[in-house]
Amino acid sequence: MKWSGRYTGYNAGFFRRDLISGLIVGVIAIPLGMAFAIASGVSPQYGIYTTIIAGFLISLFGGSRYQIGGPTGAFIPILFAIVMQYGYENLLLAGMLAGIMLVLMGIFKLGKLITFIPRPVTIGFTAGIAVIIFTGQLANFLGLQDVKRHEDFLSNMHEIGLHLASLNLYSVATAAVCLLVILITPKLFPKVPASLIGLIVSSLVAVWFFSGKVETIGSAYGAIPSTLPSVHLPEVTFEKIKQLIQPAFVIAMLGGIESLLSAVVADGMSGSRHKSNRELIGQGIANIVTPLFGGIPATGAIARTATNIRSGAVSPVSGMVHSAVVLLILVAFAPFASLIPLASMAPILMVVAWNMSERKAFMHVLKAKTSDSLTLLITFLLTVLTNLTTAVEVGLVLAVCLFVKRMSDIMKVDKCLPDPAVKHEKLAAHMVSEGHDCPQIAIYTVEGALFFGAAAAFEQMITRTIQVRPRILLLRMGKVPLMDTTGEANLRAIISEFQKSGGTVLISGMQDQPRQLLKKTGLENAVGREHFFAHTGEAIDYALTCLNRQQCLGCKHFAFRECTALSAADALPAAAPANVLYGESEGRAPLPS
Repeated sequence: MKWSGRYTGYNAGFFRRDLISGLIVGVIAIPLGMAFAIASGVSPQYGIYTTIIAGFLISLFGGSRYQIGGPTGAFIPILFAIVMQYGYENLLLAGMLAGIMLVLMGIFKLGKLITFIPRPVTIGFTAGIAVIIFTGQLANFLGLQDVKRHEDFLSNMHEIGLHLASLNLYSVATAAVCLLVILITPKLFPKVPASLIGLIVSSLVAVWFFSGKVETIGSAYGAIPSTLPSVHLPEVTFEKIKQLIQPAFVIAMLGGIESLLSAVVADGMSGSRHKSNRELIGQGIANIVTPLFGGIPATGAIARTATNIRSGAVSPVSGMVHSAVVLLILVAFAPFASLIPLASMAPILMVVAWNMSERKAFMHVLKAKTSDSLTLLITFLLTVLTNLTTAVEVGLVLAVCLFVKRMSDIMKVDKCLPDPAVKHEKLAAHMVSEGHDCPQIAIYTVEGALFFGAAAAFEQMITRTIQVRPRILLLRMGKVPLMDTTGEANLRAIISEFQKSGGTVLISGMQDQPRQLLKKTGLENAVGREHFFAHTGEAIDYALTCLNRQQCLGCKHFAFRECTALSAADALPAAAPANVLYGESEGRAPLPS
């Protein structure tokens, strides 16, 4: 890794700023790390280990100056499902496989591709995850007893309904105190970490007034060790790899999306620019190493990254300091962590869920009542009612299908003729009518990408609108920015059919990408290089020389200015070539290609 740029001009003053921001973010990260771990179905210390190891490595090797890495809420539904189905040990292996995938994605420079995921899909699954996190904390908030957690949303809601009779008012009071402190603290003390203050105050209230009446981390998970665990390699077998490859891919994709979104937010706040492929490699390294210490998958944390920037961070050193702070607190205060009530953790995650729900963006897209609204709603419902993998897969497929339909709808093919009432006699579709249409020259303006979703419609439009077979088919393709091999095949079919009947095809204004494709496929030679023109006026000039002059005699359509002379005599007016008449003479604006 090259370090130039990230630490250019770094000095003691910058280090002080990084030290302060790292301290603030480190304090914030502790309750979040434990809460995310518990919600993911593992012991709270594993969230702390992830914060320490992954947080340090993401800052060290990542592609953003300000990224803070660690466990995040977005992973909760996935990790919990993996723990439920495969167990904690296999979760570690899935995390390592995801790390390898992220490194490979960075090496093969796939960082930009992740940003192509449609926004309605990301908003949909993010809002769905928020609902799952929020509802998943209801049991702890209410202090319900013997509640079994399931993989699906409806079963969990049913389980909560069955156990409402076991409501613990002491837990509700503890959770309410924590929630109240979290909501009030930012208004009174904006720079104080609200979640930590809420956790401390509610824990003290529970210890002093409700001792033994609310469930704690210690009673549920045992004491938290005050040191990092020794390195342990999860058992790796070919069968396990086959079994975990799909969940690992989901972790990798979500981790990549989340980390790059966080890096983009950091860029917007700081004016810097992250390196997406390097960020993926850094995330991958962190997720390969962290499971060796028992940590769960990690990614860039948007809220903590934003706090890091607001606190004055200058470089990745702040992220490394944040990890060191968490480690020191673990060593010094781990014994006290066992006294924290589970009811105090619930409001922290509920607030996280509320903040990550993107409710304003969700409603904005939904109110638009477009195909994006449908994609958003389906992705959201599938995330909540099935699982994130299904939601993202269906959401992406639906988004692609709707995009293809929109692109095909944009495709326009209009038969056109010059309009004498307009300067330079620009070509227009409204000039074509039953009594005003050249029998020998058919001119079509093609607009839109000529790709697999629109190619068939393009061919049908051309063949359907040619009532009488003309001698010349002129295709104006200046507004075709893209052509794929399907579009080329349909264009070839039109040209081949037209040439079989003795007609000539002319093409004007073709852009570079479609032209290069026609060269590679040989269609350029089939058309004839001399039949490609930069401007439509030149093509019309050439087409007029190919006319059957006998057929012009007596013609009453007068589609072109030259037709008056052509219908009366077997000669073109020498003083008025087409490139002058159609706005392509020197000093005049050319006809649109």
